[in-house]
Amino acid sequence: MTDPSARPVRADARANEDKLLAAAALAFARDGAAATLKQIAKDAGVGVGTLYRRFPTREQLVDATYRYETSRLAARTSALLGELPADRALRSWMSDVLDYLAAKHGMADTLKSLLQSDERLGSRTREQLTGAVEEFRRAGVTQGVIRQDVPSRDILTALAGVTLVAGTSHQREQAERLLDLLMDGVTRSNGWRGDVERPAP
Repeated sequence: MTDPSARPVRADARANEDKLLAAAALAFARDGAAATLKQIAKDAGVGVGTLYRRFPTREQLVDATYRYETSRLAARTSALLGELPADRALRSWMSDVLDYLAAKHGMADTLKSLLQSDERLGSRTREQLTGAVEEFRRAGVTQGVIRQDVPSRDILTALAGVTLVAGTSHQREQAERLLDLLMDGVTRSNGWRGDVERPAP
């Protein structure tokens, strides 16, 4: 499927699109499959006609939202590394991943068919997220706070394992504890305390 967001748009249209995609991610995380396009448009502060002109079908909206959220998550590395030491930046990003997966779970039914029909979509997601982890890992190795012998793919795989066993909203506290255990194995100091100060999104 062609990425709907790939079409050139005016600056004001792009701003509306970003509002719609951000609102869609929140709605899918909050309401799951029950999220309605009408409510998403309302949350974004635009008319439902604006939504349908940009995303004529629910499938197109899910596709664009998934790509948007993946890119946004991958792009968080620079901001986090600019505000926190690399180990704490990575830990904060891991919590962002939990939020990302909440939206992904809410789009699960439609997203499953999209991933099956476009294998490149899944592989591109893995590449983007692995690249983000690698940025944290390299910075952490340079700063002496992250182990050099732990590949970024292993960190991402372990993170995926946490989300697999504790990926629902009511398991959030458990997931955060498991992320602290993961960080204890990734960092060079023993006894990761998990007292992460998370900057505002």
